[in-house]
Amino acid sequence: MNKKIYEMHAQICKVFTSPKRLEIINLLRDGEKTVNDLAEQTGVLQANISQHLTVLRQNNVVTTRRDGANVYYKIANPKILQACDLMREVLIEKLAENETLAKRIS
Repeated sequence: MNKKIYEMHAQICKVFTSPKRLEIINLLRDGEKTVNDLAEQTGVLQANISQHLTVLRQNNVVTTRRDGANVYYKIANPKILQACDLMREVLIEKLAENETLAKRIS
């Protein structure tokens, strides 16, 4: 496979290393939201949410729409949510395996 695709893959994976960005992505699952909406729902300052959204926007994870003074953010491609869901399923399966193993050992 072309090395460029690996570099691009690594770059997009870096976007998902922040738990707060993952939370933002999950909140956007329900539809577009403003920075203020996301700040209220996460309990994080608007400035910090804006920084996370900048990273997400620069990596084409979210897109924006302006309506007057408001900027609305939404997931750029539904496959992003599918990818997050798949990773969560893998983690849940791993946790279940570890729990089963722990019960067998004790």
